[in-house]
Amino acid sequence: MADRVFIFDTTLRDGEQSPGASMNMDEKLRIARQLESLKVDIIEAGFPIASVGDFEAVRAVAAEIKECSVAGLCRAKFKDIDRAWEALSQAADPRLHIFLATSPIHMRHKLNMTPDQVLEAAVAAVAYGAKHTANIEWSAEDAGRTDMDFLCRIVEAVIDAGARTINIPDTVGYTLPNEFGERINMLMNRVPNIDKAIVSVHCHNDLGLAVANSLAAIKSGARQVECTINGIGERAGNASLEEVVMTLNTRRDIMPYHCRVLTTEIINTSRLVANITGIDIQLNKAIVGANAFAHEAGIHQDGVLKEATTYEIMTPESVGLTANRIVLGKHSGRHAFRDRLATLGYTLSEDDLNRAFSRFKDLADKKQDLFDEDLSALVEDEVIRTTEHFKLLRIHVASGTKDTPVAAVEMEIRGEHVQGAGWGTGTVDAAFKSIAAIIPEARGVTLDLYRVEAITGGTDAQAKVVVRLTNGEQSVQGLGAHNDVIEASARAYVHALNRLVQKNNRSVDQQEVV
Repeated sequence: MADRVFIFDTTLRDGEQSPGASMNMDEKLRIARQLESLKVDIIEAGFPIASVGDFEAVRAVAAEIKECSVAGLCRAKFKDIDRAWEALSQAADPRLHIFLATSPIHMRHKLNMTPDQVLEAAVAAVAYGAKHTANIEWSAEDAGRTDMDFLCRIVEAVIDAGARTINIPDTVGYTLPNEFGERINMLMNRVPNIDKAIVSVHCHNDLGLAVANSLAAIKSGARQVECTINGIGERAGNASLEEVVMTLNTRRDIMPYHCRVLTTEIINTSRLVANITGIDIQLNKAIVGANAFAHEAGIHQDGVLKEATTYEIMTPESVGLTANRIVLGKHSGRHAFRDRLATLGYTLSEDDLNRAFSRFKDLADKKQDLFDEDLSALVEDEVIRTTEHFKLLRIHVASGTKDTPVAAVEMEIRGEHVQGAGWGTGTVDAAFKSIAAIIPEARGVTLDLYRVEAITGGTDAQAKVVVRLTNGEQSVQGLGAHNDVIEASARAYVHALNRLVQKNNRSVDQQEVV
């Protein structure tokens, strides 16, 4: 097992801390199921004491996922540990993930504690957690800026107290690969009982070095990497799971390590997370970006056509990518539709399938060629949505070169049929204002982001619209897809308003964690 690297996915916890990326329970369950198909080793499902919503989501994931360990985050406080264990108790392999800051700046300014007090609190929390389970992970928050002597001392103490995974986070993305690797190397050589624990790393990407630091740590002896799908997370994000995994797969000549991740599920997982969070993948993103396997330069194209390995160090198929192809049309039946959705990673109930199939038939009548991306957008937009307090029934817009754009909407608002109208500087602006005029929760909400993209080519392409709304300290993203850009925009705006209502109110002061 010396060459085995465990993959700890924290998309549902740290990834959710991306601005606007809050997920409801159903969305978390869908991602958790896909992570299970991806064969990650540990899924960090959330921070149970943070809110009732977080607790229920962690409990639901723990009850359903049986092929992965499920972890819950907790501060070094007994009440946090009890709450986390309550949420995790039904998991096949529950893990308590306990953290406490150890850097001078955090101890002095955030915790107002001395190093001895921090050590005592960490040991007490780990020992208390060990009464519930032997699967205890302890994290030294801001370990990248922690005094090395103190870090060695506290790591030795928490291992003696029962921690079996020691996480060394570069919480603020401060370290460089050589110094982070050396930090892990010193722990491996200076902590006498380090052989009783797996050393883990959790690197943030503030300087764009999260993956590089994680790989340097593996070479120095770390055997668990904490990462997220598409690298989402606090600020500039986390180490990208797909980049870490595919580096291990591709460079075994100098990185002779392996993990159990099923790489052919990477694309499906990446797209699912992007669709649910509304955080699009940049075109040139390594592994999963639209341009990752694209070749435009003539000399590159010529080389790839003659021998793919001239310019491709991995195959598109190895990460689950297949060429765009027409999959279904207006004459396709329900069975073919269901099978294709299953291939794309969607398992729907009969009611959801009926709704999606009806929408598919409508789309097929308007759009000649349907691609996998069309089907994914259709399912995400029509079926997988937040509980709908507000439902768009109909929208009509009118505009002309010298006319003021106006919009009229019909909506169902908490079961009541309501109509509204508004005008704006453009048709989208008019649509949003007509919706806001009849939804009280839209008052005081600001629109921070509006983005439109064509899902496939052609003038008949579906439009995918992402909006980000902010109300006070709450920020959410909404997604809408339709072959009419105005309707896609309205659906995205309503989706965001629904998510704003559903967004969990954190009961714990928001502090940066690992």
